[in-house]
Amino acid sequence: MKKVKIPIAGMHCASCANVIQRTLKKTIGVAGAEVNYGTETAEVEYDPKQASLQDLSEKIEPLGYKFLLEQEPSHPSSHVMPDGSVMSGMDHSQHLGLNQSKEEKLKELNSYKHKLYFALPVAGLVFLAMLWDVVAAGFSGLPGFFLMGEVYSKILLVLATIILFWIGRPFLKGLWNFVRFGAANMDTLVGLGTLSAYAYSAAVVLFPNLVKTLNLPGETYFDVTIVVVSFITLGKYLEIRSKIKTGQALEKLMNLQAKTAIIKLPEGEKEISVEQVKIGDLIIVKPGAKLPVDGVIIEGKSSIDEAMVTGEAMPATKQAGDEVIGGTLNKQGSFIFRATKVGGETLLAHIIKMVGEAQGSKAPIQKLADKISAIFVPVVLGIALLSLLLWLLVGQNVSLGILSFVSILVIACPCALGLATPTAIIVGVGKGAQNGILVKNAEAMEKLRSINVLVVDKTGTLTEGKPTVADIKVSSSKHQVASLLQIAGSLENKSEHPLADAVANKAKEENIKLSPVTDFENLEGRGVKGIISGKKYFVGSPKLAEDLKLNFDNNQLSEFTGQGKTPVLVMDEHAVLGIIIIADKIKEVAKETVRQLHKLNIKVIMLTGDNKQTAEYAARQIGIDEVLAGALPQDKAIKIKQLQAQGLVVAMAGDGINDAPALAQSNIGIAMATGTDIAIESADITLLKGDITKILGAIRLSQKTLSTIKQNLFWAFAYNVVGIPLSAGLFYPLFGWHLNPMFAGLAMALSSVSVVVNSLRLKRVKI
Repeated sequence: MKKVKIPIAGMHCASCANVIQRTLKKTIGVAGAEVNYGTETAEVEYDPKQASLQDLSEKIEPLGYKFLLEQEPSHPSSHVMPDGSVMSGMDHSQHLGLNQSKEEKLKELNSYKHKLYFALPVAGLVFLAMLWDVVAAGFSGLPGFFLMGEVYSKILLVLATIILFWIGRPFLKGLWNFVRFGAANMDTLVGLGTLSAYAYSAAVVLFPNLVKTLNLPGETYFDVTIVVVSFITLGKYLEIRSKIKTGQALEKLMNLQAKTAIIKLPEGEKEISVEQVKIGDLIIVKPGAKLPVDGVIIEGKSSIDEAMVTGEAMPATKQAGDEVIGGTLNKQGSFIFRATKVGGETLLAHIIKMVGEAQGSKAPIQKLADKISAIFVPVVLGIALLSLLLWLLVGQNVSLGILSFVSILVIACPCALGLATPTAIIVGVGKGAQNGILVKNAEAMEKLRSINVLVVDKTGTLTEGKPTVADIKVSSSKHQVASLLQIAGSLENKSEHPLADAVANKAKEENIKLSPVTDFENLEGRGVKGIISGKKYFVGSPKLAEDLKLNFDNNQLSEFTGQGKTPVLVMDEHAVLGIIIIADKIKEVAKETVRQLHKLNIKVIMLTGDNKQTAEYAARQIGIDEVLAGALPQDKAIKIKQLQAQGLVVAMAGDGINDAPALAQSNIGIAMATGTDIAIESADITLLKGDITKILGAIRLSQKTLSTIKQNLFWAFAYNVVGIPLSAGLFYPLFGWHLNPMFAGLAMALSSVSVVVNSLRLKRVKI
């Protein structure tokens, strides 16, 4: 089975998405299909042996839709060709369906614009003439356009014919597809309504005797056809223009990718395309240049603007040994770095992939809208026909029956309903990405606002995550500080734990030559072990010493931990050889962040593998509610299970690697990333650069996004809840209220636009 996300052309409403989804799911070889109207994409899981992408596209083409196969991606580092083959490499990482689908949108926008040059002036004049007639009817001294009689009707016949069969062609096509395949969408409703008004009016003008014989009203409704088609086309134009803006965050990320790189060769410099860069290449970066790929600086120093990747406004100072990110901008200074990740493996490619997937995902709140959209069009058709029949049979009012029929079909568009959730998700996820908050899916965005407990790891989350060696104590005169540091540094150099880095870095600072290590093993949550020069050594926590049944001075350790420092024991199989004392500075913003979380009634719990005294010292400094120290990875997951059993919604913030079990168990996993793709893949939400203040920003973004979705859904429902009964003439017998199809068309057009514009307001939210 292969899973791909494919852009689709031709969708006009949420019902279109349902039609495509049902059609694909019925196709042999398709295991699953999820179609999103907001992003105009389909995520399809299919068996290439039973059906090709071209076959799937041909299934939906008769219905008026098609796959944009030439731009369909399966991964940021690969590109699916029309025949289903996959091309790999950075050269196609920019093809996420965005660039070409944007081109399709711009072409569609242009097409609508040219049609509107003709339609809007005509519709405007006809609309004003209709209003004038309404006023003139109340004042006998004023002449109305209706006084022109046949001449005016024939002019409108010509104009209505042009507008319906040229500008309104998509609506007629939707009606034809409904007749042929039973696939109804918004275009079906508008096509049926406007064609009905046009056909009746044409019969009145062209066959007046027949109309008189049948004793039918002699009014024409060409103005309805002209104005409704024009207003809805204007609405489509405004909707497309607004929707293009919703994807700007992802487009900006994609535009960050450099096109070329200058590599250093023995014979000198050479400029190559970024697709040709290989891991290990030495790349020269000059002032004002974009970094082409990820890597590590080996020579030089500079200031790099990482704002679009991390959300940090201030440029970061980088020097030899520091990691750099592809797509960021070198502000000043020149340097040389070694490429470590290229193509689809770069951090930027992972971010683009994650943002794109999140924007295309569906929030649980959207399920209601999807269910309603699936049955919406058939129900509306039934209501419209019932209204027409009732007015004909009960009220004997043909004119009101026709107007009700057309108005219901026109106003009852599921567009706004289909756009309500995805447009807000697209803008919200994009806003987060611009601020260094990467959301994996819409479900995470929805859940985050509901958390009432935040569980945090200490190292790298509440502290700087850059522990340093504060002191070294040897157990006896037989052991020197240098030899102790050599043993510890050699073992810790193979570990990935932040405390291990502190020991390894100290050994390098002291110019101590590290020894080869064999049989290295990471003892989860306790330390590491390995063999150096034929002898087994251990480096780790007091818990490890207890497991090895080794004696140590617990009072001495308590003295260190009471000061918020972490003791690391260096041992062989027989004794504790010495203690390395490590200190990690508490982040300045941690205390204020916890205070703000308390204001939101969120309890903060520290879960750490550190010892109890060190953890409690840090907790007191920050204002943490509860501490669980000395916790192994599985202990953290158990604690989260216990909290969830109490009915609490738990978010876990950790480094995304060591805290994997807890992140997976929590309702929302938040990775405090240090720029690693592993962290991005391991959690629901990733905060780049490990900034704890962004947890508050992520919660605020979640709250604002969900609030926007609810507003959108309210207005989408409100238009129809109020509009359909009004259009059906429900209030006509009591108050004489009835919605003219022209105003119904305007309301329908504005409903979609208002939902998209409301979603775009998220761009201005401060997080």
